[in-house]
Amino acid sequence: MRRTKVVATIGPASEDEATLREMIRAGMDVARLGLAHGTLDEAVERYRRIRRIAAEESRRVGILVDLPGPKVRSGSFGDSNVDLATGARVELRVGRGSSDASVIEVDYENLLRDMKAGDRIDIGDGRVVLKITDRGSDRLTATVVNGGVLSGRPGIHVPADRLSAPTPTSWDLKALDAFVDLGVDLVAISFVRSAHDIRRAGTDPHPQGPLLVAKIETRAAVENLAGIIEVAGAIMVARGDLGLECSIEELPHLQKSIIQKCIADGLPAITATQMLDSMITQPTPTRAEASDVANAVFDGSSALMLSGETAVGVDPVGVVRTMCRIASRADEEFDYEGWAKRLADLRMTDGSTRDSASVTDAMTMAAWRASSELGISTILAISGTGFTVRSMARFRPQARIVGLTHNPRTAQQISLSWGTVPVLVDDKGSNDEMVQQAVRVARDRELVRSGELVAVLAGADNRSRSANVLRLELVP
Repeated sequence: MRRTKVVATIGPASEDEATLREMIRAGMDVARLGLAHGTLDEAVERYRRIRRIAAEESRRVGILVDLPGPKVRSGSFGDSNVDLATGARVELRVGRGSSDASVIEVDYENLLRDMKAGDRIDIGDGRVVLKITDRGSDRLTATVVNGGVLSGRPGIHVPADRLSAPTPTSWDLKALDAFVDLGVDLVAISFVRSAHDIRRAGTDPHPQGPLLVAKIETRAAVENLAGIIEVAGAIMVARGDLGLECSIEELPHLQKSIIQKCIADGLPAITATQMLDSMITQPTPTRAEASDVANAVFDGSSALMLSGETAVGVDPVGVVRTMCRIASRADEEFDYEGWAKRLADLRMTDGSTRDSASVTDAMTMAAWRASSELGISTILAISGTGFTVRSMARFRPQARIVGLTHNPRTAQQISLSWGTVPVLVDDKGSNDEMVQQAVRVARDRELVRSGELVAVLAGADNRSRSANVLRLELVP
């Protein structure tokens, strides 16, 4: 079974019913709706279509809505390529009109206030780099440091320490309200700089509300990672903008460090940006991309995200199949024993506290040891909020995790959790009732076999706030 989950962005190339259905069959675990492009009404229609098709396919597919944040874009360069030559002089003005090789309009009202001479501006994910040389009353003057070709309305990267716009923006909050009313599973917050940005979303804690995904794409977010982890529900390593904020040689090490810290605290970690980028136009990925995907698995990523590859690429279904194949093969070579031992060595509980999280820490560690030493191939984790499932998943056990919950929103949210099969069950009261139901449902769905030894992790009853019972059961 493939353990690393696949997130695929839905766009013009993949929004039709036939393509969505085939992407689900190919292995898409979570569908991402990026709100930086198109209208809110279009995104809502895509959301409803995904829900309907997933139900028809009897597949539990999570939906991640990605709020654009203070995304800055240029005025349109048109459909034809415009060449900005290295060494050329250009002007930047606030506006939403057209741009050319000498004047670039920027859709950001605080541009002149936020930028100053000496600052760097990246356009189109770094295809063109400008250096500000002068700031006037109504324009910035810049020199093209690295030239390149631009078309359409490329994004403009304003350094996070210069960006005065709030995160989430007022438009983000309006869109968030609309999708919360629809029951969205996961919401990504862009350009997070501190825990305060996550709190500004103002949603109910998951699973009552959506699981909030903090996108780590600024230097400030890296510096404030510990505080962000405390309030976020998951983390996305957004390597595109993060690679513009940090040096390119630093990026791979930041990726590894961020993922390990998040997983240790029980948060799913998504690795994103340019995973199989060449497949936007080509039928197969480059060898370097295949290695990048495998290494993201070895880093411990809970999920790998496809962006333009499935949103606008020539073969979204083929991209999902390719990602699933590479991830599945990498899963086979993952260092399960080494990962779990390193995690255990972090001593997630030092015995000084007796809260529900510490109890779950100890019990999930015990479940990992039992499954490893006894050769148990399936762990049944019963959880109302998903906390127990995510805590179990961070150990990366070789055993498959079946996440059983009576909460439909929780079942959707744990579709992002590494190695987990989400299963919806009835709400039972006592531990005996919960365990018996879990074993029976897993057997009836052919997730376990009669006579098989399984580990069952649960609370003492359905009111327990922690997983405080571990039982080893023979499947009848």
